[in-house]
Amino acid sequence: MAAGATIHTFEVSLADVDRGVYDDVTLRVARHPSETDAYMLTRVLAYLLEFDEGIAFSEGISSTDEPAVLVRDLTGTITAWIEVGAPDAARLHYGSKLSGRAVVYTHRDPAKVAAPWAGKKIHRAESILLHSFDPGFVDALVTDLGRRNTMTVSVTERHLYVDLNGTSLESDIHTRSAE
Repeated sequence: MAAGATIHTFEVSLADVDRGVYDDVTLRVARHPSETDAYMLTRVLAYLLEFDEGIAFSEGISSTDEPAVLVRDLTGTITAWIEVGAPDAARLHYGSKLSGRAVVYTHRDPAKVAAPWAGKKIHRAESILLHSFDPGFVDALVTDLGRRNTMTVSVTERHLYVDLNGTSLESDIHTRSAE
């Protein structure tokens, strides 16, 4: 954990009907001083939407050789490279070569996130998925963010329902190829 990081706790009830994942999860998330609330909340959503055995947050901004979220198998091999925000093409290329699957979650305009990747060498770019939410969704959620949070996350037919500390919002999960 980075010096000066703020710890946020999330008590989450997760129901991902699309993937058949139902669990109660407690997350302790360190927010680096240079990290925005929107980025941190997108990391949390990425973690929950990719929830699987072996999932973990990396060291975050201070780690240059790992994504924001990753999944490891029992041998320690990275099976899913999960980036958040707007990673550059070289980072996606590296992550795609290193893992079986690479995805990106962003709270920004996905067209603007993907534009710098055009024409760049990215290993298996056609299989890398870029996920985003309705404009303003994450920004509206962070207004109710606290140090201790209660959250319910439901996904059905790629539609996301989130209740964060009593405020309920919903968004489609938009998906496009990184290519």
